[in-house]
Amino acid sequence: MAKAPAKAEEGDDVPKKKGKLGLIIVIVLLVVLILIAVGVGALVLLKGGKDKTPEEQAAAAAPAATQVQTPGTVDLAKPPTFIPLDAFTVNLRRDEGDHYLQVVAVLRVADATMDPTLKAFMPEIRHRINLLLSSKLPSEIATIEGRQALALSITEQTNEALGFKPVRDAAGNPVPNGPVQAVLFTSFIIQ
Repeated sequence: MAKAPAKAEEGDDVPKKKGKLGLIIVIVLLVVLILIAVGVGALVLLKGGKDKTPEEQAAAAAPAATQVQTPGTVDLAKPPTFIPLDAFTVNLRRDEGDHYLQVVAVLRVADATMDPTLKAFMPEIRHRINLLLSSKLPSEIATIEGRQALALSITEQTNEALGFKPVRDAAGNPVPNGPVQAVLFTSFIIQ
């Protein structure tokens, strides 16, 4: 008689295991369905405007195209190229003692194809920048406005070395006219 209850217990265990297994399968299927739904939702969000017709894409791009480009602005369809210059160390004009200036600058140009041209003209460009830097008083370039004016002057000198005539605004300040859009200082030390 001891064997009969043992068989009954074994029979009871089998249905309990099937119930737990079924619950696990249902939970795994729910998790998989949720992951699929999230993936499809993310795909739809990321795909966004790619299903638009060319006419719809052109209409969406029209407001950006109607913006007026001013000198020195960046066309996002064609990002600028940055060309580093070697460091400059020059003696400044005497104010009240000896001072020197150490500058590291980068040229922002509109087109990457200008790199070989700039390298070909680099001796003249460096000469013009050296003369310009050494002609400054420490007090002239100690302020932000003085440094901005210096950057504009370097831009003008660089474009002039490449054969572009300087252009001035109504106030007489240089305006970028040529492939070099701006000069950016990465280091500026006055001692």
